[in-house]
Amino acid sequence: MAGPTTAERGERQQESSGPPPARRLWPPRPRTIIIMVVALILLGAGAVWLLYGSHWTRVERVSVSGTSVLTPAEVREAAEVPVGAPLISVDTDAIETRLSRKLLRIDTVDVVRSWPHGIGLKVVERTPVLIVQKGGKFVEVDDEGVRFATVSQAPKGVPPLELTVSSPGSSAASLRRFGEDGLVREAVRVAGAIPGSVAHVTKVVKVRSYDDISLELGDGRSVAWGSGEKGAAKARALTALMKAAPDARHFDVSVPTAPASSGS
Repeated sequence: MAGPTTAERGERQQESSGPPPARRLWPPRPRTIIIMVVALILLGAGAVWLLYGSHWTRVERVSVSGTSVLTPAEVREAAEVPVGAPLISVDTDAIETRLSRKLLRIDTVDVVRSWPHGIGLKVVERTPVLIVQKGGKFVEVDDEGVRFATVSQAPKGVPPLELTVSSPGSSAASLRRFGEDGLVREAVRVAGAIPGSVAHVTKVVKVRSYDDISLELGDGRSVAWGSGEKGAAKARALTALMKAAPDARHFDVSVPTAPASSGS
């Protein structure tokens, strides 16, 4: 009978000898530890110097984007970005606060670092939806009721707001209850809900009380809108009513479930 093969003898020897002994891990030598610590300290010191002490990462330019009425120079002046300072040390929140406080025309602003030398000011300006005449000038009002700028010429396509709430009765009561700012915000809600086909011919938004707001159109027609509530339903009702009665001169959508028209 033949004896075991060479492979079988190898397997038996491996089984008898057992698994190979695990390699023993020795702790790093003190010299190696010292070198690693020194290297980390030098690396950290180099990073701090690069960010705070080096001229390679200092503010050299301030870019402005998103302006329409404001000029980039106006924004840069109000921002007061510390040119020449380390870029890492620039307080972006403080710059945003300064811009919002000094330039009310700015709705939002995002201040970003542009490595290695720049600061970017991304501006979104407020858009007027109504104007209030004050003397010979006009105060622009945005979609949140904020009066943000006074201009000498009325912007095109923005209807004026006419407040007639000084007379006794419900008008005076609305003024006492909501205040002038509250009535302006309600007029803004109405202006934002006017359908596009009507908005571009709206010449005046009149406010007599909280629930008595009307529109005067450029062709002599008028719309009784009521309050700013249910604006979407009133817009749909007005669009349908104008199509059904194209010759009417007066439209009433103060109750959008029962709109009415009159005159021809």
